[in-house]
Amino acid sequence: MPGASVFIDRQYVGVTPLTAPNVSPGTHQLNISAQGYSGIAESVDVEPGPRTLLFRFKEVRLEAAIDVVHKHRFGSCSGRLIATPQGIRYDTTDANDAFTAPLTGLERFDVDYLAKTLHVKPAQGRQYDFTDPDGNADHLFVFHRDVDAARKKLSEKP
Repeated sequence: MPGASVFIDRQYVGVTPLTAPNVSPGTHQLNISAQGYSGIAESVDVEPGPRTLLFRFKEVRLEAAIDVVHKHRFGSCSGRLIATPQGIRYDTTDANDAFTAPLTGLERFDVDYLAKTLHVKPAQGRQYDFTDPDGNADHLFVFHRDVDAARKKLSEKP
């Protein structure tokens, strides 16, 4: 991304695209930031000679999964909620309850911490109310937090 600020070992080097002269061989801390995006911080091993580095600001990483109980009007079934940047899915032995939806295509995605319930409603689909098999809202909260952060990044305009 043109105009991103670059720091090597906490020293400002300039804005992209750029050539950083006189960087000694060895391991260096590279920090890159651009307004409106999450910063990048990585260790880079520098070898003698020119080198081109490419970083992606928009890349969203997510691999979240949690065992859940889906509460029905009468009874319940158990399964696993799995979320990646490509979407969220509910895997269960009850084929009528399984679903897959894009992360940005959820009409409802929130956690009621007091009720220990995660509410998920795919667009034009029915609502699912999930609980933790051990009755622990913390697992639901962490899953929701991680997935919601990815959803926000995916919905941001470049």
